[in-house]
Amino acid sequence: MALHNTRKLNAKPTSAVESDVLSSDAQTYVFPEVSREPKTVYRTIHDQLVLDGNSQHNLATFCTTWIEPEVKQLMDESADKNMIDKDEYPQTAAIEERCVHMLANLWNSPEAASTIGCSTTGSSEAAMLGGLALKWKWRKRQRAQGKPADSPGNERPNLVMGPVQVCWHKFCRYFDVEIREVPMEGDRLLLTPEEVLKRCDENTIGVVVTLGVTFTMQFEPVHEISMALDKLQVETGLDIPIHVDGASGAFLAPFLQPDLLWDFRLPRVKSINASGHKFGLAPLGVGWALWREKHDLPEELIFDVNYLGGNMPTFALNFSRPGGEIICQYYNFLRLGKQGYGKIQAECSAIGAYLAGKIAELGPFEIIYDGNGGIPGLCWKLKDGASYPFTLYDVADRLREHGWLVPAYSMPPNREDLVIQRILIRHGFTREMGEELLCEMKQTIEHLQHPMGRPRRSDAGVGSHNHSGR
Repeated sequence: MALHNTRKLNAKPTSAVESDVLSSDAQTYVFPEVSREPKTVYRTIHDQLVLDGNSQHNLATFCTTWIEPEVKQLMDESADKNMIDKDEYPQTAAIEERCVHMLANLWNSPEAASTIGCSTTGSSEAAMLGGLALKWKWRKRQRAQGKPADSPGNERPNLVMGPVQVCWHKFCRYFDVEIREVPMEGDRLLLTPEEVLKRCDENTIGVVVTLGVTFTMQFEPVHEISMALDKLQVETGLDIPIHVDGASGAFLAPFLQPDLLWDFRLPRVKSINASGHKFGLAPLGVGWALWREKHDLPEELIFDVNYLGGNMPTFALNFSRPGGEIICQYYNFLRLGKQGYGKIQAECSAIGAYLAGKIAELGPFEIIYDGNGGIPGLCWKLKDGASYPFTLYDVADRLREHGWLVPAYSMPPNREDLVIQRILIRHGFTREMGEELLCEMKQTIEHLQHPMGRPRRSDAGVGSHNHSGR
């Protein structure tokens, strides 16, 4: 793994007076009255950012924290490119289209050369676009059956899903869709075919299956759920599509489990969202939404906009946005290919599996996910039936004091009693760093087992521990 290529500006030291004034202004909510030298302002902000945590030690985020120097250079060169202005930046627009076709090929679309899709600001926006397409397609089906969706007495459309990231809760609330989220129960922490079938009816717009659940990092069984819905259609006539939330998994499964059936090889999978800035290894700010075939994206959702001298189709929740992240995604595709992505993802998975074995040997922890078959990483809980003078929140707090962000959090409703801790392995996290973390965890456990009057944290303080991210 390469080291960061940090570029520094040759800023002159500021005078004590100017530094004090600027520092004071920068920490207030008052718009400044006067201009200042750029190097002075840079130095002030640079010094403030030093107080941020080390992103390489942040084992909570799914997002890219390490990029190659060439990517940084392309980002600098693309800072002025507006992705929406395809007439002014036709090559950037062409690069976006190439990325869509490459992903369609990677995800086994039957029409990869003509697949319809788009870039987004992240997989949350891409997920919402997928949900909107499902809702509009459901409306069409209702009208074709003589049951307009807006007729008095009709029930709201619903969307079936397992334990999902908050973007799906936002989608259902913002776009007036009933959320039918299958709760975790006992040892069942993922969506299952049986639970899906219990919740489907004629108003179900689709089923969201997550390829890499935020909470436990495991892949939900897309193929098995698809087969169950096939059987449901034969028995009842209900034709319910699947949207795969591949925020992380869509950039993992093709390289780590190429034979796993989860993508457009399954005819019932109509759309997929993915996060380019997670395991796609692009800088923050890019996601992807793809549909299996053109008719899976209703034409009514596509706008033809005359903007800055050219007509263009657009399907997005926002408008102007930077093009650099898309260009850098294209760089990664060309730079790494299947071979490079496979090597990186396999190494991350191997580190996760190695840490799972070592952390299990520490004594207090029971591994829930061991890094195999899902997102690179692991998660664990405190062993049942044993009494320890600390909680996982205490472990997280102690590690954070030493610069490591290893989140602890409770599960969603019906399993709030289950508190787990998670490590996510991303590109840039090395085996040497893993050994450092293991040493820190050993010292943390030793310290917590001899509290010396240290107050014990309650498991109730869940709200301050953020476990998810797009």
